[in-house]
Amino acid sequence: MCFSTGILEAIMQSTTNYLWLLSDLLGQGATANVYRGRHKRFNSGWCSVVSAREGEPDSAEVRFGQCAERLTKTGDLYAVKVFNNLSFLRPLDVQMREFEVLKKLNHKNIVKLFAVEEESNSRHKVLVMEYCPYGSLYTVLEEPSNAYGLPEDEFLIVLQDVVAGMNHLREYGIVHRDIKPGNIMRVIGEDGRSVYKLTDFGAARELEDDEQFVSLYGTEEYLHPDMYERAVLRKDHQKKYGATVDLWSIGVTFYHAATGCLPFRPFEGPRRNKEVMYKIITEKPSGAISGHQKFENGKIEWCAEMPVSCSLSRATLFQELLYRRTNISPPNQELLYEGRRLILDPNRQAQMFPHTSRDNPIMVLSRELVTTVGLIFEDPSPPKVQPRYDLDLDASYAKTFAGDVGHLWKTSESLLVHQELVRKGVRGLIELIKEDFNEQVHKKAEVFHMCNHCNKTLEKAEQLCGVLMQGHVLSKEYDEIADLRKKSMRLSGSLGSMDQAMQDIKNKFIPGGTLTDTWTQQVGTHPEDRYVEKIKVLLDAITAIYQQFKKDKAERRLPYNEEQIHKFDKQKLVFHATKARALFTDECAMKYRLFISNSEEWMRKVHHVRKQLLSLSAQFISMEQEVDMIMQRIYMVQDQLPKKVIPMASSAIKPQAYLNQSTLVEMTLGMKKLKEEMDGVVKELAENNLFLERFGTLTVDGGLRMDRI
Repeated sequence: MCFSTGILEAIMQSTTNYLWLLSDLLGQGATANVYRGRHKRFNSGWCSVVSAREGEPDSAEVRFGQCAERLTKTGDLYAVKVFNNLSFLRPLDVQMREFEVLKKLNHKNIVKLFAVEEESNSRHKVLVMEYCPYGSLYTVLEEPSNAYGLPEDEFLIVLQDVVAGMNHLREYGIVHRDIKPGNIMRVIGEDGRSVYKLTDFGAARELEDDEQFVSLYGTEEYLHPDMYERAVLRKDHQKKYGATVDLWSIGVTFYHAATGCLPFRPFEGPRRNKEVMYKIITEKPSGAISGHQKFENGKIEWCAEMPVSCSLSRATLFQELLYRRTNISPPNQELLYEGRRLILDPNRQAQMFPHTSRDNPIMVLSRELVTTVGLIFEDPSPPKVQPRYDLDLDASYAKTFAGDVGHLWKTSESLLVHQELVRKGVRGLIELIKEDFNEQVHKKAEVFHMCNHCNKTLEKAEQLCGVLMQGHVLSKEYDEIADLRKKSMRLSGSLGSMDQAMQDIKNKFIPGGTLTDTWTQQVGTHPEDRYVEKIKVLLDAITAIYQQFKKDKAERRLPYNEEQIHKFDKQKLVFHATKARALFTDECAMKYRLFISNSEEWMRKVHHVRKQLLSLSAQFISMEQEVDMIMQRIYMVQDQLPKKVIPMASSAIKPQAYLNQSTLVEMTLGMKKLKEEMDGVVKELAENNLFLERFGTLTVDGGLRMDRI
């Protein structure tokens, strides 16, 4: 049996240069359908008759598809927009708008128009546009893995691409008037990254910033409140609209992309409860970005923040961001990167920061004790499902379960990553404290060296003054030297008590000490537990059931055997979701909270030790200053001795106790030599300090400095 060209026309349409199968429907709107088509590049003649099996006319489409593929196998794919009869009821200028608008536009974030042709039989206008094989942003958001919004890196691509496309529209004075996820198409670029493109310019028109319009277009969930009142509620008013109506739609679209849900939601949904929807969007308080009615006739709950489940970061000045997220004020913030302290210029742009990743971030420490919060997440509610058999409801339940368990999987992975980072941070912090401790050991040795030299100098000075005292010379200086000697001995004695404090700190970091990282391996979850992988296996099983339930829903009615399989799968769906929730709640979440509790207790001990080290450092600095003051006073006495001894030695006046002139000169020279020795000691200590400062500081990129703690 053979089918004529009439059968072909029922399954295929074409223009002069393009053809498409009616079964290859990509999208359907009020005034047009979009099909996947190909450019005609025939390698042989036109195939006008296709045979079909007896009694199976549907096989003609199959056979034709094979034939068309053979004839057009080199043809490129395109999206063909075919207008229906309803579209031609519009005024001619409205019909031509989309053609005229697309002809003006040329941007990578706007779907390209390649040709405007006529369908061979109906002679209706056809738009041949760029084919986007990965669907729309709405398609992406419908995936269960994105039930709580896009990952941050993907959202930033959407944000960048949509803004770039809208800027191009405004350059040409064009307002879109129907921005929504379904009108933002997705393709994959050569680098494997998503590229998003604005499409569907059927409602678009040229409109300058100071112009207005009165006609109504758009999709109600994304409509500006003024347009919603007239278009959805059918309330007549004399308001006119400007180019800013797109801004409202863009805001709703971005919120939807970031969170996976609409920002304004009546209890029964925006299409079932239009009056409440209008109330929400018109009574929105200043600063609120979402409003949700959780119960029938319930109050509207407003929120000025993104939901906890949203994965987006918050952009602000870096130190202010840390303060908002951690409650650690900028003066108390210490940054840690790759085990070293990181010092950042507050005015330096983020792109100049060191390269970070999820596994190698910048960590923040607090100089003051703060409460450890950890990651904030919501405990999942138990899965609920109606026991009755309903294909529509079951598909909806399966989608919800897939989204919820997908969120649990992502959260469990985040909790594990956070624990691994804390373990890494604990090890790094221990090493930094050890370095800080070693620095204090060195500082103590310095102070001990200074005190030792000071004591020797004072001892010799005291002996010299004692000899001079025998001749009733320098009685005042002798008393001062004796007093300085007592102070120096007191300082030397205090070093002993500081020795014990430093030994106590050292003992806390040796194996078995209270500040080792042993606890990090004893509590919490670990990669080898494989809880994340177990939840992923359950998620895959739930997703497979969801995909099958979508097919079952499309069938509308199942044969008996398939109906029984569907019911068994529904039981498995609840079982898998319950098991995933138990794994998350009883293992991942509970062990994570225990880990955070132990972390907080350990950090409290660390904070105490760091305060001890700071106290020791302050004491060493104070002792250095006191020793330096003693030495300065000794220098002053040494400067005075020659002035008193040499005149006495050269004069005819004899002291009451005879002193040999050569002895006096020798003692004076000895004091000068002692002064020179002490000057050398001070210079050597200063050089040592300078060396340590240089060794402890590295400079990267001319302004980013990383110091040891």
